Amino acid sequence: MNALIDLISSGIVQTVLIGAALLGAISGMLGAFAVLRRQSLLGDALSHAALPGVCLGFLVAGGRDLGSVLAGAFATGALAALIMMLIVRRTTLKTDAALGIVLSVFFAVGIVLLTVIQTRGGAGSLGLMTFLFGQAAAILRADLWIMGGIGLAALVLVLAFWKEFKLVSFDADYARAQGFPVTLLEAGLTVMVALAIVVGLQLVGVVLMVALLIAPAAAARQWTNTLGTMVMLSAAIGATSGAAGALISATTRGLATGPVVVLIVTGAVLVSITVAPGRGLLWQALAARRARARISDGRVLTTLHSLAEAHDDAGYPAEQGMLQTALGAMPPAAQINALERRGLIRPVTHPPETTPHWELTEAGHAEAAAISGAPDRTQSPDGSQQEGKQ
Repeated sequence: MNALIDLISSGIVQTVLIGAALLGAISGMLGAFAVLRRQSLLGDALSHAALPGVCLGFLVAGGRDLGSVLAGAFATGALAALIMMLIVRRTTLKTDAALGIVLSVFFAVGIVLLTVIQTRGGAGSLGLMTFLFGQAAAILRADLWIMGGIGLAALVLVLAFWKEFKLVSFDADYARAQGFPVTLLEAGLTVMVALAIVVGLQLVGVVLMVALLIAPAAAARQWTNTLGTMVMLSAAIGATSGAAGALISATTRGLATGPVVVLIVTGAVLVSITVAPGRGLLWQALAARRARARISDGRVLTTLHSLAEAHDDAGYPAEQGMLQTALGAMPPAAQINALERRGLIRPVTHPPETTPHWELTEAGHAEAAAISGAPDRTQSPDGSQQEGKQ
């Protein structure tokens, strides 16, 4: 415990921890809109498109100047986003095709420029490779102010244009018909995503940044149907995953922060897909099992009801063989017991026969009539006519 406290008290660890949490929160917040707009590949395209900007920033500055590198990354990322939007607007290609084109072309240009820089040699050129997979230890205190500023700016924009972003995310055509500047709003969201990617290049790198952008939103989407809750939950998942990944990597020598963060947030997605109420695989399997049980119970009840109607006797005792013949197989004992506990059927004797018999209760007749959609016209044991329909 003391060792963990000493580790957290380290200035470098604190910087990485705060930086990872900030990046996760920013990425989670903006990634929610990308997921809802069905542009999950947008982050992948923009992160790969940032690589040529990194190289151009290095060439312009003549060295590994962080400001120039990040400015170049943002410039090429924003350019790639605008080209992608232009392709979708001006051609018949869909968004996924445009993203694929932009991703491959810009990343190819970046690899070529990276190769050219490395062939020139120099100690600074070796550090450019860290932008491919990230290097959390390179984050400085000054970088936290940049991350915080970008995060605050993104939050202010999201709150200021909440209604517009919400409408564009769910129904862009309706927003356009209502006179909203859809293209400008989409461009604003895309530019903010590009900013988040630029901020995360040092920590996660070009290759893994898309996971930090999309995974928190994908996990949050499983837990809620409300946009506001989804955005907040996505930001919380991103921040928690970032901080946990930074802490785990700090306790293990040689373990890179970026991949650990991605693995943690991916684990959050898997857990959400599995156990989230309503949408989780376990819940869906349980719902399917309950649906099958309802159908099976309904067959038993309607069979007993039909037999009672055929004999004009609400208390007609149906014999085990009758049920087996009508249903093709005798219902399991557990199902019969469950129907008895619910008060829908009850066991009866029918001398001189010794085989099991069952009859529907009044509640059972009502439910069977509701399932079949026909009025209940069975004759009660005292001779009165009972009729009901739900």
